[in-house]
Amino acid sequence: MLSLDKVLSAVAMAQGADPAAPAQPAVSTASLTAGDWWRGALEKSSVLLTEYGFRVAGALVFLIGAWMVSAWLVRMMVRGLTKAHVDVTLAKFLANVARWGLLVLVGIACLGIFGVPATSFVTVLGTVGLAVGLAVQGSLSHLAAGIMLMIFRPFRVGDAVVVAGQAGVVDEIELFSTRLDTGDNRRVIIPNGQIFGAIIVNVTHHEVRKVEVNVGVGYSAGVDATRATLLRAASGVKELAEGRPVDAVIQNLSASSVDWTVSVWAKNAHFGAVRQQLVQRIKEELENAEIDIPYPQMVVHTPAFAGRVSNGDPARNGH
Repeated sequence: MLSLDKVLSAVAMAQGADPAAPAQPAVSTASLTAGDWWRGALEKSSVLLTEYGFRVAGALVFLIGAWMVSAWLVRMMVRGLTKAHVDVTLAKFLANVARWGLLVLVGIACLGIFGVPATSFVTVLGTVGLAVGLAVQGSLSHLAAGIMLMIFRPFRVGDAVVVAGQAGVVDEIELFSTRLDTGDNRRVIIPNGQIFGAIIVNVTHHEVRKVEVNVGVGYSAGVDATRATLLRAASGVKELAEGRPVDAVIQNLSASSVDWTVSVWAKNAHFGAVRQQLVQRIKEELENAEIDIPYPQMVVHTPAFAGRVSNGDPARNGH
């Protein structure tokens, strides 16, 4: 009977192996597979890092530099256009358009760094732009309204306006919105579509404004004496606009007073101060002239009750 060693030797000789050579240890297929995977991953990572790492770093530097240059461009354009006597509202608007146009071009150039052709990008951008445009119709309407505000210019930066139910001073007109600063120092941002499609009140469009104060006097005061007193009060107000009339007219005969309107004219910068002076002087002059400023009151006539009181009815004493 053959032993196991003799059988293995015969098999080895049949395969061309030396039976006297020491046996080779078996190689693990799993260990070879794991090693090859890690080696391949490292090689691929090094290739990607070599190929795209510098591109990514260059694109980031390019974007950061473009952002800084665009901010500098806005400041330089606003300064240059202002020196060229271009309205500050239009100067800021054009500077913002130039800035975003520059950033879009830089974005396209960065895609070119990664091998994306500009023509293909423009084609894709046109298709995507159509889809996005249908989805953001409201935003595009605000953009169109901003352009119309720049063309027709119903107000400028620094004007006091009432738009979309908000009152304030225009700080800036942007592509999609307009910023207002209110009298109590609040910042209000209004979409341009709501402004251009509604009523716009430009309070400071004209250099001179009319200041009106309403006041009621008693029926016992004479009309001519009251008018002279009110005109004297209005004429004594400081910082009135030159060449503009001072007037006092009767507006209404109300239940308890004769209602007058006193009007003067003042420049926009002095409007609030002039109105305060006018109110104060009207009160002082009416008091000096002993003209009553009545409060609302009602006179009730009861003939039956008056007859009982005159006859000595105890009801007048509360009995």
